[in-house]
Amino acid sequence: MIDKKFISALRKNYLEKNSQRRQIISSSNIVLNNSKKAIFALHRQDFDLAENNMKESENIIKKIEKSFGADRVKEEGAYLASLEEYTEAKLFLQFLKTGKISKIKELNIPSEAYIGGLCDLSGELIRKATNEAINKNFQEIKKIKEIINDILNELIDFDVIGYMRTKYDQARGNLKKIEQMDYEISLRENFKK
Repeated sequence: MIDKKFISALRKNYLEKNSQRRQIISSSNIVLNNSKKAIFALHRQDFDLAENNMKESENIIKKIEKSFGADRVKEEGAYLASLEEYTEAKLFLQFLKTGKISKIKELNIPSEAYIGGLCDLSGELIRKATNEAINKNFQEIKKIKEIINDILNELIDFDVIGYMRTKYDQARGNLKKIEQMDYEISLRENFKK
């Protein structure tokens, strides 16, 4: 015989967790979307829009964690992906405003989100470098190359594996892209002399 009380409790727990999952995913999608919008706004130098999107994301993240608990939300891949995207956007904003990358003070970000965010930041920096090259701001490209190099020099000691290793390898590819860009600019500049 099956213990009906046990099955009833199991069903209740499962349905509750499934309901929580849908709510977490829905809110996480808003954070992910806001973070992407913030990144695009930053590329257009619309800092007000970017900061508004980031603030809204921070409020949603805090609300999610308060409603479900930090441990519960970390079980959901959509939540972790949104934190990673938020981290990328926030670090990009920091870099554009201060020229530096440091700890995000507004939220408690897990180390995996920082690592993924830093790796993905290198891609946004490549986009920025490309735009700087178009505008002939060649000194900015050297600064961007230096920051990507610094990111990778720090991350090499993490000995990342799995998903984070893929992210790290993509960041290494971005370093190669900016080194190539800098090399080609140097050749052109030397050729003009």
